[in-house]
Amino acid sequence: MDLAGTAADAGGRTGVIWTLLESDDLNANLVRFEAGEGVDEHINDEVDVIFVGVSGTGSILTNGEERRLSAGTLVLARRGARRSVLSRSEVFSYLTIHRRRGPLQIESKAR
Repeated sequence: MDLAGTAADAGGRTGVIWTLLESDDLNANLVRFEAGEGVDEHINDEVDVIFVGVSGTGSILTNGEERRLSAGTLVLARRGARRSVLSRSEVFSYLTIHRRRGPLQIESKAR
């Protein structure tokens, strides 16, 4: 899977642009946002989530602590943590990986 290529070819789509369908145990989502967009603050009490930067720069705010995410970096957000995501570059994409649960529903929100 060419994550950076898939993100670059997204044609302006934002939010979840690709989802792993071949595993019964794991869930992976490629997410793309434009500058100022992201995921509003929320608490996920179900699973730990790994964020892997694919392109651009963004930040993951976890329990009030900002962590920068860029291509090749990784952030772990523990289950139960209050978190949000914000694109800090023209285009920001990242991969999330976690134990499978119900369908992911991320929508783009301009800030």
